[in-house]
Amino acid sequence: MGDLNVTKLKSKKDRANYIHHLLNDIKALDLMVERGLIEEDPIRIGAEQEFCLINTDYLPDSSAMSLLDAIDDPHFTTEIGNYNLEINLDPFELTADCFSQLHKQLDSLLKKAKSVALKKDIKLMLTGILPTLSVHDVDEKNMTNLERYNVLNNAIKDIRKQHFNIHIKGADELNLQHDSVMLEACNTSFQAHLQISPKTFVETYNWAQAIAGPVLSACTNSPLLFGKELWSETRIALFTQSVDTRANSYLLNEKQSRVSFGSKWHTGSIVDIFKDNISRFRSFITTDFTRDSVDMINNNETPKLRALRLHNGTVYPWNRVCYGVINGKPNLRIENRYIPSGPTTTDEIANMMFWVGVMMGKTKQYDNIHNRWHFKNAKSNFFNAARYGMAAQLFWNGQYVSSKSLILNELLPMAYKGLYKAGVSPKDAEHYLKVIEQRVESYNGSEWMVRSYRHLLKSHRPFEAAQILTSKMYEKQEKGFPVSTWEILQDQDTPPSIHRTLVKHIMSTDIFSVDKKDSIGLVLHIMKWKNIHHMPVINSSRELLGLLTWTDVKDYFEDGNRQQSSVNKHMKTQIKVIEEHATITTAKNLMEAHKIGCLPVVNENKLVGLITKNDI
Repeated sequence: MGDLNVTKLKSKKDRANYIHHLLNDIKALDLMVERGLIEEDPIRIGAEQEFCLINTDYLPDSSAMSLLDAIDDPHFTTEIGNYNLEINLDPFELTADCFSQLHKQLDSLLKKAKSVALKKDIKLMLTGILPTLSVHDVDEKNMTNLERYNVLNNAIKDIRKQHFNIHIKGADELNLQHDSVMLEACNTSFQAHLQISPKTFVETYNWAQAIAGPVLSACTNSPLLFGKELWSETRIALFTQSVDTRANSYLLNEKQSRVSFGSKWHTGSIVDIFKDNISRFRSFITTDFTRDSVDMINNNETPKLRALRLHNGTVYPWNRVCYGVINGKPNLRIENRYIPSGPTTTDEIANMMFWVGVMMGKTKQYDNIHNRWHFKNAKSNFFNAARYGMAAQLFWNGQYVSSKSLILNELLPMAYKGLYKAGVSPKDAEHYLKVIEQRVESYNGSEWMVRSYRHLLKSHRPFEAAQILTSKMYEKQEKGFPVSTWEILQDQDTPPSIHRTLVKHIMSTDIFSVDKKDSIGLVLHIMKWKNIHHMPVINSSRELLGLLTWTDVKDYFEDGNRQQSSVNKHMKTQIKVIEEHATITTAKNLMEAHKIGCLPVVNENKLVGLITKNDI
């Protein structure tokens, strides 16, 4: 939607006008395919690089718009979060050293942005999900102040009519409600594009679906979200839930999510894929239309299919079909959306080359794969890869095989052949595919992050561990060596130089709490068993109701009669609290001023942690 001025569909007239142009665009695309007007060669590749902005404390920096103005380069554009930006790279013909040339342009554009960012004390970070993101970073106030993001957010909220329920289980569990689509701003990707002939598009698209699982398993780089260790590629689960227009109900919801792997193999022509999306997902935004697409074709002009592209921009399959125009000629391509950003540009170009190589190297045994494989096997492979990365077991050609052996024994050789057949130079192919091979034999980005983070948690609280992790990732990223060469961090790794030390750095988050109706006897035993001196009292919504301290209730321990009374008769309700992003100095001064040894940490009166004198 980036090049369109969008508004929400409101009136019947607006909707009728939009649908007219949308259906007209489908007719126009049908005509272009039928008349052979879609460009078939040369085959081109392209990419979009999303990245995070971080400050000197390795936390998100919401300066995207001012940085974009200072960079002043049309290759750069906004993202929904005001701490993210995107680079749209130029298309390159798939031949010779095209991947090295793409890599060169990417590094050059990042260098340009870094030189401008340095003057503002901002750093650029390539990672699928920034480890130091907090829930408060995904508030609507951090949405990029452009109309199209507000329109999209409001339109999806109006359709859904309830908060977004985010529930992801991995080694840890994340369970929260959110009131906007801003959780999408957690995700940054490296989106790869491959131009496809309209004659073989559907067959090729099905192959892209079939290989998505093993390709993703080698590329995962997003295992952490809000300090929780979740999926190897948590972006897959998060993005699916963060822009889901389906409301929860007591009825079985059979609708497909707008972010989806799909539900079946495709048949027919490329136009049928667009028709399927239009049939499944209703439009909720529009733009201004000035020309009739069919009339333009009949006048030997190339239409931009604005209505179709706008609808396509609100549907997010992990392999997305795209229509575009280059040098006045229409083309079709597949956009790979599941590959995450980072850990380095070398890793990203290697990921892209691996995908393109396997796409181009498909052997005859995989022709008509929609008749040979059950679609749900490909879908299961994709989600297994997202969950487990290189540890995934995949169902391939009728048997289970490890991701590692499948890539090393079949897909990497296939990628080499596909690239050579396309005319890519052997030097380029060997350089980047060697990165994939070394990564498969050691570890990818998500594995490096998880193992490093676990070590850091031995000596540091989660937020500080996330800052150390991010700082070390940044240092290694700047050196440019692929992630397979990075040493795993150890618990003795020191934190970066932090300018503001916050309550969040030292607060305890794994805390016991009780209900106001619990008996004092039970609470006393919990406090004694767990050596707890302060016990928060909360309700079912985690709202803080009161606080019990050991000094206030310890005398009840030997009095069996008094142990039967409930917590609400003994808890303090007039209590001082603090917010997690307050400084430790503020917390210390508050404790000293009120002669207290504990401060509950709250976010909108919901308990998120506890800080004591011992922590300080």
